[in-house]
Amino acid sequence: MILRFLLFALVLVFNIACNVDNGDSSSSVFIYNQHNNITSLDPAFAKSQNNIWAVNHIFSTLFSLDSNLNVVPSIANSYSIDSSGTVYTINIRDDIKFHKNECIPDLERRVTAKDVAYSFNRLIDTTLNAPGSWIFNGRVDENLPFRAINDSVLIIKLKQPFSPFISLLTMQYCSVVPHECIDFYGADFYKNPVGTGPFRFKRWVDNSGLFLIKNNDYFKYLDSSSYSNIDAIRTTFIGERSIAFLELVNRRIDFFSGLESGYINTALDAEGKIRANYKGINFIKAPYLNFEYLGINPKAPDAHPLLAFKSFRQALNLAIDKNLMLQSLRNGVGHQADSGVIPKGLPSYDPNKIVGYTYDKEKSKSLINSYSSELLSKPLKIHTSKDYLDLTTFIAKQWEKIGLIVEIEVMESASLRNAMRNGKIPLFRASWIADYPDGENFLSLFYSQNPAPPNYTRFSNDRFDHFYKKSLKETDPKKKIVLYQSMDSLIIEESPVVFLFYDETALFVNNRVEGLSKNALNLLDVTNIVKTNSSN
Repeated sequence: MILRFLLFALVLVFNIACNVDNGDSSSSVFIYNQHNNITSLDPAFAKSQNNIWAVNHIFSTLFSLDSNLNVVPSIANSYSIDSSGTVYTINIRDDIKFHKNECIPDLERRVTAKDVAYSFNRLIDTTLNAPGSWIFNGRVDENLPFRAINDSVLIIKLKQPFSPFISLLTMQYCSVVPHECIDFYGADFYKNPVGTGPFRFKRWVDNSGLFLIKNNDYFKYLDSSSYSNIDAIRTTFIGERSIAFLELVNRRIDFFSGLESGYINTALDAEGKIRANYKGINFIKAPYLNFEYLGINPKAPDAHPLLAFKSFRQALNLAIDKNLMLQSLRNGVGHQADSGVIPKGLPSYDPNKIVGYTYDKEKSKSLINSYSSELLSKPLKIHTSKDYLDLTTFIAKQWEKIGLIVEIEVMESASLRNAMRNGKIPLFRASWIADYPDGENFLSLFYSQNPAPPNYTRFSNDRFDHFYKKSLKETDPKKKIVLYQSMDSLIIEESPVVFLFYDETALFVNNRVEGLSKNALNLLDVTNIVKTNSSN
């Protein structure tokens, strides 16, 4: 079996090497791997990381995020909000050009407010059925929500105040697209993208690779004195990260991200540092706005009767040695979820004020023992996908130590998500990666009026809802943080989830690449990197 795997790996590596365009290994081409294939280059369908990264290279949004997740102008110059908190006036730059393409007769075609209004209206068009439509659905006014006053002024009208709205506009779903190219390519726009971003589309071969070339007219290049020698991006689609790691070691690719049990101990030592024998590779980890948890839905069919009791849910939290979990399964990559659902990396995260659960086996057993042996004899079943079987097995063993009977049901990822959405399973492994950098995005998982997603646990609490609705109208950052922390404290008390860990980015990059930025959304930005031909 091992020999067969090695032969497969060698054949795959050989084929990948043969399919790389001439010059891809030079210092002017940045080569990175996505373990999942890209499915669309249309920003309206930028739902997963593989699509988001590619779209981010090609397109631009009104606002973007710096490396510290501060919102900064991009296509927009500035904005203002009226006293009601529902009308946004956004001023658009007049010097941003779309990529040159056969669908645009005017080679100097510049972005206007009408393009932004068109892009946003397209996003919510029900005939497109875009996954990104949720950004505006239920939030914007139903009567002319996006209105271009002239070429440089856009008006957006909301139904009610939503204080994180500008952060939401940084998402790749909100990229600006030219209507001429949508008309020209029609349903094939997803594989013929035209934007205003730092790179323009060259070629995409399914299951093989994506090739982009530098857009020398990119407005941020013209605005900045920073230098990057990257003239092109090559994306490969190697499904096994263990093989991608081998490609990185052999310098056939420059970068990939993510951890898998198949190679983590080969690449990293027990402290989460790259092993000494891989001198040509840098490993970068930093806070990542990803909260890993077990969701609890006591209202699901066949739910364990004890899941309805708060003290039982608290006992489940107290029984897990999260430090041991991170050390044994992730080589120390990640942080214990010890301060609510808002992860490290956001301003409202404060473990000194919001104190969550730490390992306390005896207290957990004491809470468990208050229930009858008849109730405790019923098995507790965790639903998970195969990718997280090691994690759920660890948790099951921890719960067995306090006297519980635990079973694990492995489901296909799509089936698991569907069961979570439909409320069919009571206990499930899940995670929430921030859509935009605001604590509200994590707290939205527990607002009773939200469907699933994001409220997979069907949590409902009047006090929480009161704080949540109040926070949406609050524009003072300090007051908003107080409200967020009040909600986080309630979630800890009620325990509709089992808190596991806050993730960290896991970036593997060749040391010939300098200036790679890292951010808590794990968004790949290569506009400031320099690649050398160093063999060190």
